[in-house]
Amino acid sequence: MKQQRMGSVAALVTAACCTLATASSHREAPGITSMPKVDATDFYMFNSYESGRDGYVTIVANYQPFQTPYGGPNFFQMDPDAVYEINIDNDGDARPDVVFSFRFNNVSKDLSIPVGNATVPVALYNLGMIGPAASATGALNITESYNVSVSYEDSRGRKRSALARDPSTNSLSFRKPADHVGNKTFGDYEAYARNHISTFTLPGSDLTGRVFVGQRKDPFIVNLGEAFDLVNLNPVGAPDAKADTLADDNVTSIIIEVPASYLRKGTEKVIGGWTTASLPQSRALRRVPSFDTPAFGTGPAVQVSRLGMPLVNELVIGVRDKNKFNGSLPKDDAQFLTYVTNPTLPEILKILFGVTPPCLPRNDLVAIFLTGLDGLNKPANVRPAEMLRLNTDTVAIPVKPKGMQNRLGVLGGDLQGFPNGRRPGDDVVDIALRAVMGAAIPDAGQTGGCAPSGALPYTDGALCNDSFFDDSFPYLRTPVSASPNTGG
Repeated sequence: MKQQRMGSVAALVTAACCTLATASSHREAPGITSMPKVDATDFYMFNSYESGRDGYVTIVANYQPFQTPYGGPNFFQMDPDAVYEINIDNDGDARPDVVFSFRFNNVSKDLSIPVGNATVPVALYNLGMIGPAASATGALNITESYNVSVSYEDSRGRKRSALARDPSTNSLSFRKPADHVGNKTFGDYEAYARNHISTFTLPGSDLTGRVFVGQRKDPFIVNLGEAFDLVNLNPVGAPDAKADTLADDNVTSIIIEVPASYLRKGTEKVIGGWTTASLPQSRALRRVPSFDTPAFGTGPAVQVSRLGMPLVNELVIGVRDKNKFNGSLPKDDAQFLTYVTNPTLPEILKILFGVTPPCLPRNDLVAIFLTGLDGLNKPANVRPAEMLRLNTDTVAIPVKPKGMQNRLGVLGGDLQGFPNGRRPGDDVVDIALRAVMGAAIPDAGQTGGCAPSGALPYTDGALCNDSFFDDSFPYLRTPVSASPNTGG
């Protein structure tokens, strides 16, 4: 009976899926373009598929888009004035019930060298090799660390507590690895980076999790340049790895792995998630800026970035409302309903290629993006709101390891994939291009039907599969090196 229900869910998703995800959320709103350190690029949430980690959920929030590897000498520190958060709704009411908050501390060690009869501060990020131990930072001029707190509800009400560190470490904060300056600096960057994976104990429990924050290869695969040039590509052409516009870009990833039981509430197995970043309401430039305080902020924190489902804001929300969406809360998403029921993307494709959009209104998208799908990832008591929803019941829906995942997710019959959460290997671009034109509507491809153009194998041309990602935490690949030479 359960298999039949899951099969019907797959058919529904195939018929209804995803006009909202045709690229990654890089520079998705006018306001956020002036604040790249708090610009969220992608959000992933999936049942961990590393061997031995069944029962855990991995959540990835990527920030700072388009990191050119050779962007020195300052590279890509996080904003110490910002609060970066991962929000979990575990009862369907569109309000955060578990919130992980990250704050960063950047320190200049002011490394100096003798020059003649003077000792002069250097202009470089580092003066020698770094690592492989996380503590081997003597030659690093700028160090970054971060603190994590979690807001949660117990039997006595809501609490906010710092994560308890692994007893093998002495510091009260977590270390963030330096960005990948190059192979001469690090030798083996991945070994160095993995030494920054930390274990913690979750407050109010004896459960443990893992966290990593640092630079990673941008995991999103997309033919971005052509897509935004009026879809200047062959939409039914053969995939090509060279078409990935972001192949040489990095991001800064906040990655946390938590037992699913800590994120759930009662008998509800479906959780919703999204990431936000906030800044002080007012910022003023200092007339005499220093490294620590080039500006100062006052007032309460104001949300300036929001991301759940891929590319809702970038390609669905109208330009006039993009900044508003970034500052909005899921509980207030009724104000954006028309963008979901009457999406503009199919009409744009009609203008560009003469294809016929599926029938309106798209009430099916309301289920996928605002409530979840019956029998798959819809909470029992749900308030419609945009977020990434994940069914954490891995008994009913077994986790698929790397190598067995279908890049088309639920469209390809893999119920652990997008839009039931999102894994690094889910090809949300091709899923969207095919589903937006009605690929699995029963009469797809039939003249006079509801989806006459729905049988074509739409693609952005960028090859995407799970070979681009790792099979263990933190799952995302080694960042692209700024200097591939090994040096002498």
